[in-house]
Amino acid sequence: MSYQELNPKEFLAAFNEQKEEAVLLDVRTPAEIAEINIDGHIAIDIQQAPIFMQKVAELDKNKTYFIYCRSGNRSGQACKFMASQGFQHLYNLKGGMLAWMQTDFE
Repeated sequence: MSYQELNPKEFLAAFNEQKEEAVLLDVRTPAEIAEINIDGHIAIDIQQAPIFMQKVAELDKNKTYFIYCRSGNRSGQACKFMASQGFQHLYNLKGGMLAWMQTDFE
């Protein structure tokens, strides 16, 4: 696998450790993002494939990307695509926002 799957607590801890070089990428639709999101994200809707591919091509391949969606499926697809484009530091939120909302971060 060319990316790592992290549960919500691992995802948050790893992101906080690497905040300086990390990018939080939400690949959901604007409507989904409006319902709930993680502060500090950038949004690129993977369902708009041509736009998604163009915007990914503009991203810095040296940065670390923490990618999430609703359930972890679309973000997994995004990780696979980005890895095929030469990105090397990719983390997928296992279970997506559904798991995130059920996690007690205390």
